[in-house]
Amino acid sequence: MRIIREVAPTTRQALRGIRERLGEDAVILSSRRVPEGVEITAGADLAEEPAAAAAPEAPAEAAAYVPAPVAPPAALPAATAAPAGPEALAAAVAALAPPANDAVGEELRSLRCILETQVAQLAWNDLTRRLPVHAELLRELTEIGLAPDLATRITEQVPAGADITGARRFALTALAQYLPVSAGRWSDEGGRVAFIGTTGVGKTTNLAKIAVRWALKHGARELALVSADATRIGAQDELRALGQLLGAAVYVPERFEELPNLIAQMPQFRLVLIDTPGASLRDPAFSARLGVLANNTSTIESVLVLSANTQAAALEEVLRRFAPARPTGALLTKLDEAASLGGSLSVLIRSQLSLCYISEGQRIPEDLRPARALDLVSRAVSLARDSGASADEDLLRRRFGKVTHASA
Repeated sequence: MRIIREVAPTTRQALRGIRERLGEDAVILSSRRVPEGVEITAGADLAEEPAAAAAPEAPAEAAAYVPAPVAPPAALPAATAAPAGPEALAAAVAALAPPANDAVGEELRSLRCILETQVAQLAWNDLTRRLPVHAELLRELTEIGLAPDLATRITEQVPAGADITGARRFALTALAQYLPVSAGRWSDEGGRVAFIGTTGVGKTTNLAKIAVRWALKHGARELALVSADATRIGAQDELRALGQLLGAAVYVPERFEELPNLIAQMPQFRLVLIDTPGASLRDPAFSARLGVLANNTSTIESVLVLSANTQAAALEEVLRRFAPARPTGALLTKLDEAASLGGSLSVLIRSQLSLCYISEGQRIPEDLRPARALDLVSRAVSLARDSGASADEDLLRRRFGKVTHASA
């Protein structure tokens, strides 16, 4: 490795000089303010130059920061003055927090970004060399769309010495075990169930699927449908038509706030299915409706309907906004329209909201199935394979290039 010191009036000029002398693969080792401006010490592996050629330019204190090319950090000699490899660079990154109101703040932020990229690259390369099975598993879990923290957690639990086939089997089984699923007990035992969720996720359609299944199995005499959606045009007419088709009673409260009193007057029905408005999360009446459900959890069970073709960040927001209603389960819809399932599974695992049913089509009542964890994980793998999903090296470095991996 060749190590040089570059002094320039600004950080940007110093970085430019380092690139000219060492190339794009240079690694920043340290930086400090000097009377002339800024001094940056950098190094790069130059195989064609003898090691002695770099010695005259390298300051003595910089030698302690030379990254070990092969040995993990634990194998370094105890007499080393400072940690080498990714740990040393991480320390340098932490030291580069830009001071408030400093003229060089913007330049230091740019330098910190460069250092973080270098740290990620070194750590990821070290992981792929030492633990190739773990690295390949992280790649595959990323391709199915799983969140980085869950992929890391699962990979860290892979038994030592496992080959890629065994590690893959372990990871998918662990993912299935993390996913909370439960049968909707109300589909057989009855109850008072309100379907909640954003606009267009399939609340009314899946309410109809469950109502038809109940009627086919138990008859419609003990089934009641409640249309509490006064927002969408035609929503109440849809439920009236369904009730007429099944021979089930249909109720329409004048206001959403009257829903608890209406439910209390219906003891003769074993199953009451409630269709709620699918308003925007920023609807002024949204919080009030959630409050009604939250104050009546002993009599009304809320089931959150989520769409599988929604981005994970949007699903996280939906879960956060509907949390005040205290939903006891979830129903995942539109699996037939989803390009990836990893994001949906990640959100459900983080929230630990039990998944009751999955829906993958418009047919009533056929396209509704009880949720099974292993089936969903297998479906996620199949979707990734069929769509040709791939994770490039840059994405993997940014997600998993951390010092914790390099020192594991």
